[in-house]
Formats: sequence, C-alpha cells, structure tokens
Amino acid sequence: MNVFKKITAICLLFALVSCKKDFLDRYPLSQLAPENSFTSESELRSYTNAFYNQLPAALDVFYSSPNYGDDDARTTVPNEFRGTRTVPTTGGGWSWTELRRINFFLENSNKFQNEAVRVKYDALARFFRAYFYVEMVQRFGDVPWYDKVLDMDDTDLMKPRDTREFVMSKVLEDLDFAIANLDQGRKLQDVTKWTALALKSRAMLFEGTFRKYHGLTGWEAMLNESVAASSELMTKSGYGIYTSNPDKAYQDLFNFDDANPTEMILARQYSAAVPFVHSVNFYTLSVSYGRPGVTRHVVNSYLNADGTRFTDNPSHKTMQWFEETQNRDPRLGQTIRIPGHKRIGETNATLPDFASSITGYQYVKYVQAPSFDQGNCVNDIPIFRYAEVLLNFAEAKAELGTLSQADIDSSIKLLRDRVSMPNLSFSAANAVPDPYLAAIYVNVKGANKGVILEIRRERQVELIREGFRYYDLIRWKEGQLFTRVFNGMYFPGVGTYDIDRNGTIDLHIYEGARPASVAGRQYLKIGEVVFENGTKGGQIVTNPTVTKEWNESRDYLYPIPVQERILNKSLTQNPGWVDGVK
Repeated sequence: MNVFKKITAICLLFALVSCKKDFLDRYPLSQLAPENSFTSESELRSYTNAFYNQLPAALDVFYSSPNYGDDDARTTVPNEFRGTRTVPTTGGGWSWTELRRINFFLENSNKFQNEAVRVKYDALARFFRAYFYVEMVQRFGDVPWYDKVLDMDDTDLMKPRDTREFVMSKVLEDLDFAIANLDQGRKLQDVTKWTALALKSRAMLFEGTFRKYHGLTGWEAMLNESVAASSELMTKSGYGIYTSNPDKAYQDLFNFDDANPTEMILARQYSAAVPFVHSVNFYTLSVSYGRPGVTRHVVNSYLNADGTRFTDNPSHKTMQWFEETQNRDPRLGQTIRIPGHKRIGETNATLPDFASSITGYQYVKYVQAPSFDQGNCVNDIPIFRYAEVLLNFAEAKAELGTLSQADIDSSIKLLRDRVSMPNLSFSAANAVPDPYLAAIYVNVKGANKGVILEIRRERQVELIREGFRYYDLIRWKEGQLFTRVFNGMYFPGVGTYDIDRNGTIDLHIYEGARPASVAGRQYLKIGEVVFENGTKGGQIVTNPTVTKEWNESRDYLYPIPVQERILNKSLTQNPGWVDGVK
C-alpha cells in the first residue's frame, strides 16, 4: 500500500471507529480486546445496553428538524425546506461509529459459550444494525454494507456504495433473525420480538412506498414484508389500543408519566428520580424556542365528528377558531387547544397563546401540568406504538391493492373507536375521493386512490408530532409540500375578538400604535403578525419573508460529505449534489 493510500485508510478507519466520549468512558475498546471480552452474560448485557443510545430522545421526536414537515410551523425554517442545503465537508449524518460497535460485538460474542443465552444478545445487536441501516438508507439511499469490523488494510474501506436493494435485503435478514430469537415478552424499555416486528413493519412500508412512488423496482415485495410483519404483531402480540373516555384517551396516552403498556411497544423512559427529564412543556409554551404551531391544512384535514369531511363545507376557508373546532374528530381537541381547553391540573379554560404559537393552533399533545414548565417533564415518549403498526398494515395493503373492509375493521376502526369516530368505509372512500386531499397528494392514482388518501389522513391525525411527517412525504414523493405557505388561524381583519365566544374580548388585532392594555387580552400588531390580506385579514402567514424551494431531482436524498469522497474515490455522490470532487 503506497503512503497516500495508507494515510487515506487510516483516516477512513478513524471515521469508522471513532466513538463518543461517554461510550469510551464506559466501555473502552482497549479493555474489550477479543481475547478478554464477553466471557459472561453481564458483559454481553452491559455492552449491548449501549446500543439503545441509537434510539431517539424526546427532543428528537417532538421538536428536532427534520422530523416534522408541513404539519408544523416554527419561527425558523429548516434548510431542507429552503433549498439551502449544501454538501458538507464532514458529518452530515455519514457516521459509522454505532455500526462498528455492533459489528465488534457480533464478531466476538461467541467467546461466551452458552449459545442459548448468547443468541438473544446477538439478536439484539442485529436489531440495532437493522435500525442503523434503515436510517442510513432513508437519508442517503445507496450506502456501503458492512457486517464486520474493518482493519486498517481492509480493502472494503475503499468499497463503493451497495445498492439500497442489497442493503435492505440484509436488513431483512437481520430483522428476521431478531424476530426469531428475541424475547417474546412485552417490555416497555427493552427491545423484544414485537419491537423487531414493529421496525420491520415500519421499514418495509417506507422502502416499499419509496420504491413505488420513485419509480424503483421491487416495491411489492417490500410492502408484502410490511404486511406480514404487521399481521404477525396484530394477531400474536396481545397489544391493543388504549381506551378510556373518548374525550381524553388520545391525549392521556402521551401524558402518562409511565407509558401505557397496552399500546406502547417501546418507549423512552423519563423519571424525576434519576433524574432524567425532558422539556416538551418548555419547547411548546416558551416564546423563545420556535413558537411551534400546527398548520391550518392539518386542522382542515380532521373529519367532522360524524365522519363527514370538514372541507366539503364551502365556508371552511373563512371559519374562525371557535367555529372550525366544533363537532370535529375528538383528536383535534386532544392535539391542540380548542375552546374550553383546560390544562392538566387546572380548572380554568386556557386560550391559545399567540406569543408562543406562531399559527395560533397550540399543541396540547405531550404537554403536562404547569409544574413541569421549567424543563422537568417526565412523561415517557413513544418510539414504537401499536397504532402505527395498524396504520402501516392498512397503508401497505391499500398500496398493494389487497385492502378489504375487513382489513380496515381490524386496523383503522380501532383508532377511530378510541375517540368514538365512525369507521372508514372502503367503498365510499374509493367512490368519491376527497378533492381536498387529492389536491395535496398529487401522486396518488388508481382504483384505491380514495382509500389511500383516507389512510394518509388517518396517519397524519393519529401520528402528528411523533416524528413521521418528513419521511412520509419523502417516501410518497411529495417534497413540494414543504414549499407551500404554512398558514395559521383565520381572522377577517383588524378589530377585537371574543375568540372562544364566552362574552369577553380575548384578542385585539391592531394597526399602528398599541391600544391601552386590558387585563386578560392578547394583542397582535399588523406587520408583526402577517395576514394574507394585510389589514383585511385572512389566514396567518408564517415566515412571510422566507423563500422555500425543493429540487425534485436532488432533495429526496442527502449528499455524501466531501471528505468521504476524497478519501474513498469509489463513493459516488447522490444525484444533483455538486461537490467539486472529480
């Protein structure tokens, strides 16, 4: 090996083996040489426990970009939506540290002689290898597949990217091994057979629909794998949908200190005793962290309480907050503040706070009592829950053309039953597809168009703020939706408003000098808040000075960092990304 190649190999090896400081502090690789490692079950357990760091924390789920999409407006707009991403020099998600830890374990776990015990830890490692590669494929498409620890002189350091088809076939092998060998118990904080089935359900739905809508082959096989995994979990696991009072069951599910074991398959645990807490109240209610708010098109997507379409009402475009929130799917009022909303632990109704919600549609999902407003929230955060598996099952079958009313009854109906909503009718949905949704999801075609649109509605309503929307639009090839205006509440113009219709003025929209303050009244100044028609009102326009762009031939995948392509000339760049590397 010449000097340049050797330096290149060393640099790339460093990139592949670098470890986070906290991991090195706990499990220094110098003390885990093959000859003295993994000789007891406690060592297997200690090492594999670190794999759980791959899973998202609370902030990743409910706040971080790009886990949200066109459903959530903030004061800042992600680079993904602005078209301002550039090819990074390093980083950019092209990190292999976690994979090396996993492969190190799989190469050396056989030092422990009890195969019946060891195979469960191997299954756990292979679950996390699959999890790692699912995220890499979602982000980059083709990526090199590594199932071994690379040495300095290993020729695979310079290998090209493997096709996503090959990588996902290896992911399937890992998941099937995990499903066959993981514990079959139901454990909220441990990966089990059911967690592996849930990941398979999710990953194969993504891959199948991505291939279908992006014109790639093999999508049917992927969707059939998703259906099979979902079906096995639905029929054998014993999980179900948490139900209680329809007016609170959905909201309660995300506010419990301890995740509900009926529905939650895997949850991130938080506790004041450890302490290990998160800041959902602070990020939701603070005036300084993006002022998140649900966008108006999402509010429009919720059905009426009788199951009819809200947007079939010709006056829906000019409805104000009170009118538009009446007699709707109860999940609307358990996701955002509606008239009469009372915070947990309080007896007085709480209106939307325009200072902390840019659209006025302020979240209540995950938000705990005021005593947790200082970043000390302890409600567990879902990573996999049964509702998602039901939605995956219905969508995969609809895309395959094999969905029946009986399938809907065993999936979508359960979600609607939780909140006493009428069931989805397969025949009615396909007979008259919703024109409002059809104008949003322009790539949906064929005989099942109507029911696919309805399942997408259900997915957005049920899974909002759980980190799915960005990659849902990516797999459906609907990236242009990131570029539309993210609107908020409608107001007819300057003036005073009793927004909850209780006989008291709550809001004053004004132009020019601020009126004299009245206790309990909010003030919005034209210019500081922008409406479609200026002083004549309209919907709130968020980020009015920001230009959004989406490149259909480039932006569905992230770029490979420049340094990686310099070090490894076999690495090709993703289409449309220009990095100057020859």
